[in-house]
Amino acid sequence: MMKKVYICSPLGGNVSENLERVKRYTKYALKCGTAPVVPHFYALCLDDGKPKEREIGMAAGLSLLWFCDEMWIFGDEITEGMAAEIQFCRNLNVKTRKIREQEISKLIGGNCL
Repeated sequence: MMKKVYICSPLGGNVSENLERVKRYTKYALKCGTAPVVPHFYALCLDDGKPKEREIGMAAGLSLLWFCDEMWIFGDEITEGMAAEIQFCRNLNVKTRKIREQEISKLIGGNCL
C-alpha cells in the first residue's frame, strides 16, 4: 500500500501558474513512491476567486486529510489557505514535511516556474 501524502502549496493569486507548479510537486510525490492527494485540481472545476466556491474547495480538501499519512508542504510562502490546512493537520496529528526545491530538482530535474 502506498503512503498517501497531501500536497500543500499555494493556489490563489496566479492560479494557472500555481496549478503548473502543483503538477511538478505531484510528479515528485509520485516518483517518491507515494499516492499524492492533490486538492488543487478542484480549481479546474471551481473558481477560486469566488468566496463560496473557494470555501467548497477548501472544505473538500480538508476532508481528504482524514485519510492521509502525511502532508508535504511545497513553495516559498505559506498562504492563508495553507496555514489552515497545516493547522488542521496538527489537530489530526498528521505528520508534516517541508519539501525544498533542491530535493525536487535532484529527483525530477528542471526548476519550478
